[in-house]
Amino acid sequence: MTKKERYEFVINYFQQHAPNAETELLYDNPYELLVAVILSAQCTDVRVNQTTPAIFRRYPTPQKLAKATFDDLFPLIKSISYPNNKTKHLIGMANMLLEKFNGEVPMTVDELIQLPGVGRKTANVITSVIDNQPNMAVDTHVFRVSARIGLTVNAKTPLATELQLIKNIPEQLIHKAHHWLILHGRYVCIARNPKCTICGLKEVCKYYLKENKVK
Repeated sequence: MTKKERYEFVINYFQQHAPNAETELLYDNPYELLVAVILSAQCTDVRVNQTTPAIFRRYPTPQKLAKATFDDLFPLIKSISYPNNKTKHLIGMANMLLEKFNGEVPMTVDELIQLPGVGRKTANVITSVIDNQPNMAVDTHVFRVSARIGLTVNAKTPLATELQLIKNIPEQLIHKAHHWLILHGRYVCIARNPKCTICGLKEVCKYYLKENKVK
């Protein structure tokens, strides 16, 4: 099977079985999504969704959050991974939004990565989810699933994975493909003991074919 054929199979499968795939983070506006994505680093979306309502009630805008002290905010996110750093990042992010971006969440990767707590992955999430930009956020699920299926080859870093994926996925589908791969990795192609028996991609998956010695 050629790379093109593999990509076509995977894309067709997801278009049929997950046409409306989207983020599982709960939010009502770009500011709330930005807060949620910063908190989601090395943390589950379930935990983040349990945590953000209290934050959004108390700090519904960047203006409110910028005035928060560490001791104000920390108790609200202490159940999240790395709460010390994330508390500082959120307050710093809100202040920079006010100082550099008039309190609005910018919509370019280059601008977003200037914000405390925002790396390339987070910036790609924000721009693809809010603005449907053709940016591919590569988290541990996307990295693992892409390699297992064979969508990427010898991609040693998230950036290498990102570049291979956006090269081979039609531009108008990249923002959605991000969610396809994340959700597939979260519920089917899990890190340990992937659920190959229920996977609709196994006939083109390099990992499955190798493990089952299918030629």
